[in-house]
Amino acid sequence: MAAIITPSEVPNYVPGAVTAASDNLGWNGVWLRGYRYGALDVVVPPVSDFTIVSYLRGATLMERRCEGAWTRTYCAPGDVSLLTRSQRSHWHWTEEIDVSHVNLSESLVSGICAEVTDRSIADVRLQDVVKTRDPIVTAAVAAITGEAQQQAMGSGLYVEAAATQLVVHLLRKYARVTFRERTGEGRLSPAQVRRLTDYIETRLHEQLNLETLAAVAGMGVWTFTSHFRESFGRTAHAYIIERRIDRARRLLVEGSLPIKEVASACGFADQAHMTRVFQVHLHTTPATLRG
Repeated sequence: MAAIITPSEVPNYVPGAVTAASDNLGWNGVWLRGYRYGALDVVVPPVSDFTIVSYLRGATLMERRCEGAWTRTYCAPGDVSLLTRSQRSHWHWTEEIDVSHVNLSESLVSGICAEVTDRSIADVRLQDVVKTRDPIVTAAVAAITGEAQQQAMGSGLYVEAAATQLVVHLLRKYARVTFRERTGEGRLSPAQVRRLTDYIETRLHEQLNLETLAAVAGMGVWTFTSHFRESFGRTAHAYIIERRIDRARRLLVEGSLPIKEVASACGFADQAHMTRVFQVHLHTTPATLRG
């Protein structure tokens, strides 16, 4: 089997001019590269991450082969291609095109899948899709591309939200999931619970992800996911949202910080994000609570 490469190594096999990049932005599990390509015939080794290609400019004949026969179609702006992780692919196109590549890590996709299904995940595979029109995928890729180009305030949180929406949509429409057998998951120790609650409380204003929390507990991501739910009665994501809401509600009622500063202090992407969360969980708004 061919060696698996990372998304950053793809240009070694598919040369093109870089038009956008998330390099060194510190995003968790999400990698963005925009390219301008001439006509190419290339073989790409298996890539460690899931790949979404969004076509932005130029129409071209597109031929691709992964495990089976060649697929031949035309791709134009608004189309997307999907490629599952760890799969060798052969691509051939005939015209100059601009594209955005979004790569999603296996840990991000499987972690979100475990969250939404409340199951331990053995494997996730995407369908082999050379061309589809999907406005949700296109919009998510455009949002992530825009954040790489602008690097605006709260970019990391914004990308995390966009990537989560994208992954859930991919899982619903294009994925095949294999679950692990239930084996009576255990619980976190009291010391692990203390470490985790202290860590979360002191970093609610920061990005928090499963990989980091699992490392704090000294566990692998999948074991951590099941043990956390068994110990807390909810997923890590749900617990963090609860703690952010609780802190924000306290600051709004007892303090005088502007609402947008409360949102930032509690780890929300912005004031609008906090408002949406409040409406879903408390059936009210921050402004109403502030009085």
